[in-house]
Amino acid sequence: MALIVVADDEYLLAMMLADILEDEGHEVVMAHHGQNALERIRERRPALVITDFMMPVMTGLELAKAIRSDDEIKDIPVILVSGAQGGIAREFPELFEAVLDKPYRNQDILDLVNRIVGTA
Repeated sequence: MALIVVADDEYLLAMMLADILEDEGHEVVMAHHGQNALERIRERRPALVITDFMMPVMTGLELAKAIRSDDEIKDIPVILVSGAQGGIAREFPELFEAVLDKPYRNQDILDLVNRIVGTA
């Protein structure tokens, strides 16, 4: 299926999302903050990035801006999931394919992922 980078500093939430995506046949690479995610994105060029907003070192918003400013990776779709900062992210529609508020339904994120990576 698709290679997906999941960036979230909350390990259990990241693992839960990775499990859901892997059960659907996707390959998941996890990152514990935005800078780590950016390194992984440049190494393997995923089909999709799913990021939390609030993370140490580099936030999800900063990660999306870094992706969009890099000609090599600027076309990679980014989904932001956030508990409280979704409104801020929605002010930057050019950065995100979608913004989901936590908690989200597993089926909602799977439907969105499958639509974006073309497996729906």
